[in-house]
Amino acid sequence: MRKQSIAATFAITLAASAAHADEGMWMPSQLPQLAAQLKAAGFAGDPAQLADVTRPPLAAVVSLGGCTASFVSRQGLVVTNHHCAMGAIQLNSTPDNNLIENGFIAHTPAEEVSAGPAARIFVTVGFDNITDRILAGARGKTGRPYFDAVDMAKKAAVAQCEADAGHRCSVADMYYGSEFYLIKQLELKDIRLVYAPPVSIGNYGDEIDNFMWPRHVGDFSFYRAYVGKDGKPAAYSKDNVPYVPPAVLHISTAPVKAGDFAMVAGYPGVTFRHRTASEFANQIDWLLPNRVAMFDGLIHTIEQASAGDKAKQVLYASNVASMKNNLKRAQGELEGLRRSDAIHVRAADEAAMLAWLKQQPDANSEQTDIRALQAELNQADAQRERDFILPFLRPGLLGAAVQLQRLAFEHSKPDAQRESGYQQRDEPMIEGGLKQLQRRFDPVVEKATLRFALQRYFALPQAQRVAEFDAVFGSTIDEAAQRVDALYAGTRLGDQATRLAAMNLDATALAASSDSLLKAAAILQPALLRLEGEAKQRAGELLRLRPAYMQALIAYRKSQGRAVYPDANSTLRVSYGKVSALTPRDGVDYRPLTTVAGIVEKNTGVVPFNAPKPLLDAIAKGDFGSTADAALGTQTVNFMTNLDTTGGNSGSPVLDAQGNLIGLNFDSNWEAVSASWMFDPRYKRAIHVDMRYLRWLLAKVYPAPNLLQEMQLPVE
Repeated sequence: MRKQSIAATFAITLAASAAHADEGMWMPSQLPQLAAQLKAAGFAGDPAQLADVTRPPLAAVVSLGGCTASFVSRQGLVVTNHHCAMGAIQLNSTPDNNLIENGFIAHTPAEEVSAGPAARIFVTVGFDNITDRILAGARGKTGRPYFDAVDMAKKAAVAQCEADAGHRCSVADMYYGSEFYLIKQLELKDIRLVYAPPVSIGNYGDEIDNFMWPRHVGDFSFYRAYVGKDGKPAAYSKDNVPYVPPAVLHISTAPVKAGDFAMVAGYPGVTFRHRTASEFANQIDWLLPNRVAMFDGLIHTIEQASAGDKAKQVLYASNVASMKNNLKRAQGELEGLRRSDAIHVRAADEAAMLAWLKQQPDANSEQTDIRALQAELNQADAQRERDFILPFLRPGLLGAAVQLQRLAFEHSKPDAQRESGYQQRDEPMIEGGLKQLQRRFDPVVEKATLRFALQRYFALPQAQRVAEFDAVFGSTIDEAAQRVDALYAGTRLGDQATRLAAMNLDATALAASSDSLLKAAAILQPALLRLEGEAKQRAGELLRLRPAYMQALIAYRKSQGRAVYPDANSTLRVSYGKVSALTPRDGVDYRPLTTVAGIVEKNTGVVPFNAPKPLLDAIAKGDFGSTADAALGTQTVNFMTNLDTTGGNSGSPVLDAQGNLIGLNFDSNWEAVSASWMFDPRYKRAIHVDMRYLRWLLAKVYPAPNLLQEMQLPVE
């Protein structure tokens, strides 16, 4: 089978057949080739304009480094999800002034508060294919040398890109080692919290309603981005001025109804739809059940360790919320993949592909690489229990000690040769994280989580135990409990100034430290470096071998008349579809819009269905004004589409046919949680905050007329 570029194959495939409108996380550069499909779906704009990330509307869409947001005013105002801003809300909360419970409104810029030293907004200004540059030095190599050649080429590309001060650059791997793109982003460092509704609005229903429909959540918050007076990114300062974005989204005041065109732009985290059949089986049979057990145990551990202590509960509020979301996501993903019979469906599809490949001329090299790929995956499975648990043995403060030891180790190298995450460009983020730890750490709670994780570590087969971890924690859980107490009793890293000072110590000074956690981290470091080396050897082989699998898969899909988009990897993507109802099972039909009537129906006055009195009073008054849905005769809350989304799309703007903002993505339905691995159009739906609900809350319930005026919206 003669090889051709993924991009060329993609273009030919699209020319031959239409892609499904409701499936696909497309790179902006691919959208002009989808012009006919976009137009047929109802898009009224110019598809070619969507390819340019520096022009509206995509220039207004930004990354928060895990969530998505968008600019909605020329004064740097940003809208995202409440749960995406939860870290900033928690960071500024105290037992006496709990912004989580009370909400937050800055009526003037002077009242805005810092979202934290590690908070960032990334504005994408470049998205360029540099595949030849990245792979030039890797060709002919295998294993670790292949990984290192790609890694060094990436670092060189990033360093050259970041010579343009104020930018953060990265190299994204598309189609699993087949193509590489240089992503250039303006890094805004002074981010402030502007508005957040109470959690009883922003997370109404909490985990009971999470991933469920119907939903009644005001999952939104506002940030503002600031820069120095020279217009360049700068750390927090009272002298900074609002950032002027390259584009803003206009919030629609038009109605939303079933069948309307919808498009989402954002930074979806990771999908795995192009993984092998054996990886599907491992995910379903082993990883997800273990992930469920781990998060469930950690949540209960934290809740027990913080029971009756409001201060500790505030410190861990953001962490617990994230764990609960991850737990329910893993549960839903497992159930959904089993419902779709994903193991057998993927195995049959892969078998058909390999049978097709066997019939193609000159396909011997692809078949050889695919067999070698499977052998590497089998080796990784042999150590999966160990590799799963070890990251949980480095929580908060102990994790900071490990990070400080590694930073000192990397300082001995030229910057270009340092490990990614420990270069000079990374040190401001490391410092920010060390500072934020002060408001997210309690020794009693952390020790409890570490003891819980150690129980699982000591259950490992002896062959998977790591000598250095045994040296630190002992060989039994009883011995470990005593050692953990001693580790936290003998450290001063709980003091922020001490942590920050340790950033400037060299490896010799840290090795000589009497601090118990730093000493433990020094013992662990050789093991972590050794295991990292093994992982890089395997990663190099996977990076070298996966392109053969992808080339075969794309060619096979082409023979079926189907296009292939790259799996999500936290880069800017666009999906499109329609506002859609759902029939998840026999006799059950879900309408695509919910209203405030559902808030009242669910309200019990008890968390998590404790709608605040101002909201209930406003609903009872029925004064919805221009935000009311004329057809429904009341105020809408959330709506549902068949858009292709996943984690990282939280906060993504949902746009109408004209490119106006009609909603904020915040969730998927229970039946679609498994879509990160398998897309099933029967069940995949995305759930959004209706911007009409946001406008009504800002106008009538927790008023912020200043923000409505700033966004050029009616104040009523």
